Formats: sequence, C-alpha cells, structure tokens
Amino acid sequence: MNTFFPEKINIYGKRERGLNMNRLMPFMLTSLAIASIFSFFLAYSPSSFPITSKQALTSVQNQPDDDNPSHAEPDDDNPSHAEPVKMIPPPKKEEECDLFEGQWVPDLRGPLYTNSSCKSIPESKDCFKNGRMDRDFLNWKWKPEKCELPEFDPKAFLEIVRGKKMAFVGDSVARNHVESLLCLLSQEELPKDIYKDSEDRFRTWYFPQHDFTLMKLWSKYLIAADERMVNGTGSGVFDLHIDRIDDEWAKHLPGLDYAIISDGHWFFRVLYLYKGKKLIGCVYCNQPNITGLNTSNAVRMAFRSAFKYISNCKNCKGGLLTLLRTFAPAHFENGAWNTGGYCNRTSPLSEAQVDFTKFDWEMRKIQIEEIERARKEGKKIKVLDITRAMLMRPDGHPGLHWGNQWMKGYSDCVHWCMPGPVDYWNNFLMALIRN
Repeated sequence: MNTFFPEKINIYGKRERGLNMNRLMPFMLTSLAIASIFSFFLAYSPSSFPITSKQALTSVQNQPDDDNPSHAEPDDDNPSHAEPVKMIPPPKKEEECDLFEGQWVPDLRGPLYTNSSCKSIPESKDCFKNGRMDRDFLNWKWKPEKCELPEFDPKAFLEIVRGKKMAFVGDSVARNHVESLLCLLSQEELPKDIYKDSEDRFRTWYFPQHDFTLMKLWSKYLIAADERMVNGTGSGVFDLHIDRIDDEWAKHLPGLDYAIISDGHWFFRVLYLYKGKKLIGCVYCNQPNITGLNTSNAVRMAFRSAFKYISNCKNCKGGLLTLLRTFAPAHFENGAWNTGGYCNRTSPLSEAQVDFTKFDWEMRKIQIEEIERARKEGKKIKVLDITRAMLMRPDGHPGLHWGNQWMKGYSDCVHWCMPGPVDYWNNFLMALIRN
C-alpha cells in the first residue's frame, strides 16, 4: 500500500487520526460509564448471573436422563470429578392423561344442542318433551383428574372423518350413542338419511359436505344368535353360537374406517351356548345334565369371538380403527325394570358413592381383559371407557319420561336422555380418533 499511495498517507495521516480520536471520545466515555454500572450490578445484585465453565456444561450434558436409562450413573467413588454446576433441566414431557379417571363437576354452560336445535332426537329419549321438569342434570361436565377433556367440536370432528365411514355396532344403547352423535354433528351439517330398515335397527346417514358416512349396525350379542320361537312368537330365549359371528354387522366391516363395538344388556336372560353343533352350557336355564354358565362366561365368549373375527379380517382396511365402548350401566333402584324399579335422581353421585362390586363393573372388567387379549394380534384397538363416569350418573336416564304408551308406569333406567351425559361419550370418541 505504501508503494502506490505514499502521498495520501503523508498528507492526510495526522489530520485523520486527530479527527478519529475526537469522534471516538464520546463513545469511549459512554462505554466506560456502562461498564461501571454493569460491574456495580454484578457485585451487589442478590441474583447475579451464573457463570458456567465449558467443563461444567459438559458435565450437565452428560448427566443421566430419567427418561433414558442407557445413561451411566455418576461415579461417586471418584473424587477427581468436580461437583457439576446444576442447571434447570428442560421440562419433562407431560404424563399421558387418563381421560376416564375423574369426576363430574358443575358447568352452567348447558348442552351443545336442545330438543329444538336437534330434530332427530327419538321421542323415547326426549325427556323434556315427555314431562321431565328438572334441568340440573345438564349442568355438569366430566373432569379428568390430570387434564381437561376437550369439548366436542362438530366442525373439527367432521374434518377428522372426512371421506371416512364409521359404524356403531351393538344394541339399543349403541343406537343411543349414535343418536347423540347425530345431534352434535347436525349443529354443523345436516346429514341425509339414506337407509333405514323396517325395524329401525340398521341405519345409514351421509354428510355430503364432508363425504362422511355414519352407520348403526344392530346386534344383540355380536355373535350369531337365534331366538327360540313358541307358536310363532319369540320366547326371549336365545341359542348363541360362540364360533360364528353375527354376519348382519360383520359383512359391513371391510368397508369401515372406524368400528365402535359395544353390547351387554341382552345377556341377562336364558341363553344356550353352542360351539359347532355341541351344546356347551346354558345361562339361567337350571336344567339337569347341562353345564351351568353365568352371564360373565357368555359375555367373555361373545367379545372374544368378535375381536378374533376383527383381528383376522383379511379384507378389512389396513387403517381400520376398532373402539370398544365399555358397558353402560343401568340404574334401577328398589327393583328391576318389571318389578317397580325406578331412577328418579336429579344430580350425579361422587365416586365414593358408587358401588364397584356391582355387575356393571364386572362387565367392564371382562371387556377390558378381552380387548387386551385382542391387542396382542397387533390390530389398532382402543377403549372408550365410559363405565366409571356413567356409574356416577343415575340422574341421566329417562325414568318415567320416555313416552311409551304401552308400558306406562315402567321406568327406563337403561337408556339416556338427550341432551344429557350420554353426549360426553362423543367427547371421549373425538379425543380418541383425533389421537
């Protein structure tokens, strides 16, 4: 540089250095003042900044991770290792919340629909139309112990199931469930009713804006069953074939993306169980030379056969998600349905008031055991575990307010008012399929 521009250095060098010093002087004074203030802060602040060495940082990075047992434990016998500087660890992942462990808590916002905004409520579940006067049973929501149950969002639900087909398989309580879902979804889109059999046991609805098909597939026992007839009239006694599935619902399985399986209330009657053509036992028959079985045996055999069929379904979609909706308890007090039993409570029970020794909880236990057995087959099966929550809701049934003209004086303590706590089954459903 000196070779090419010697004159510029000689002419301008001293003057520019003087100018630069004058310009830098204010900046230097300001920097000195800031440095003094910062030093005073470090010296006297009660919570001064921690200073961590590179070695200490390395020690922290190598500390064992509670979630990763492959990390070695620190060597307490080696005094050459200095005590590592402790740093605040990153927050641990939130433990997965059990949505089904919780309690009912007051919620004054009310239901997402009414018998005015949902025109598809069956008359037998329209408790207000049939004279129910109390409304407090609507002012409760389910609160899991460690998290919040997301509110049902019909728009989000329909987006999740866009282009899919979902079926509810089971008895009239399964129908109650799908009827609740229809009311909730109708707040976003009204479906087309595209199929209904003569007994209203098989139904299909279609939501054209979301290309979503919803089905109700009736089955008393999930497996093949024949009612014994006496003089052309049903006797209420059934022959169950534990090695044959009920084809009326099973034939639809290959086309489904979601299958919600449930059953249970038809097992409390005289049943004869067959494997092939061999009678292996009976429930409530009390006949000599026939092995006596209990309701638990029949329920276990039926659900085992159903889940085995689903697991072995070769024509089913690879993404088929099966959900077991656990047993929904009845709440007859002081008698059965035909001996004066009733359900006239107006508010929930606490968990401490629930009798977990009743058969409702045993039914749930059997279903859970069979679902765990089925999961070993590698199929996608989840549990919609409503039993605990609904054991606390004796106030949710129609009772006398079910509008049956031929059975006046009898209470319905099996099905559920709409709107009512049954709607929370769909909060659970949405949380499960969203995940």
